[in-house]
Amino acid sequence: MEKTTAKKPTKIDKRAKIIDAYKTYVLEHGKSPASVFKFTKELKMKEVDFYAFFSSFTAVKRAVWQNIFQVTLTALESQKIYKEYSSREKLLAFFYTWIEELKHNRSYLLVLYGAHQLPSHSLPQELKGFRNDFKEYASGVLAEGEENEEIAKRPYLSDKYDEALWLQVLFVFRFWVKDQSDGFEKTDEAIEKSVNLAFDLMGKSALDTFVDFAKFLYQSR
Repeated sequence: MEKTTAKKPTKIDKRAKIIDAYKTYVLEHGKSPASVFKFTKELKMKEVDFYAFFSSFTAVKRAVWQNIFQVTLTALESQKIYKEYSSREKLLAFFYTWIEELKHNRSYLLVLYGAHQLPSHSLPQELKGFRNDFKEYASGVLAEGEENEEIAKRPYLSDKYDEALWLQVLFVFRFWVKDQSDGFEKTDEAIEKSVNLAFDLMGKSALDTFVDFAKFLYQSR
């Protein structure tokens, strides 16, 4: 008689289960759960299991943002041609790919940020992890741009470029949330125009050339 090998029970990714359940709850109820106790009870999970991964629902929302970023970055880096892109092209590719990933989460994001837009001056706690991840990514793109002289090195200003690009991320997100155009084509246009403007401003301009020439004349006296 042929022996059958018992299958090992599939290990459940509790962290992913919590994230998915939280997103589903927000979609179905239009708000965050009232408490971790009630949330885990409905999930048939021990409350301590939640706290093994997250300190609060804000931490869960932070994980959603960071997951979207990581999926975006993985998709970009899987494309061989991406490595050959200029810094401008890499940032354009990032925004287009990021928006595609946001589309998979649009209903969830609209519940949280549709009626109450992201504030202009204060950053919600759940975005801080994403902000750090993006600025690290942007710093690499900017460093490449400076190395190949696509981006001009300017005292005091160059160190602020990554923050300027982060503000562009917030601009694009706010624009996309309100965009009602077919296929979000207006968002694509906003990305193209804003990224090109950013790189035109960061690139070497006629003013930089004039300053360099003025320095040369002064030092040659």
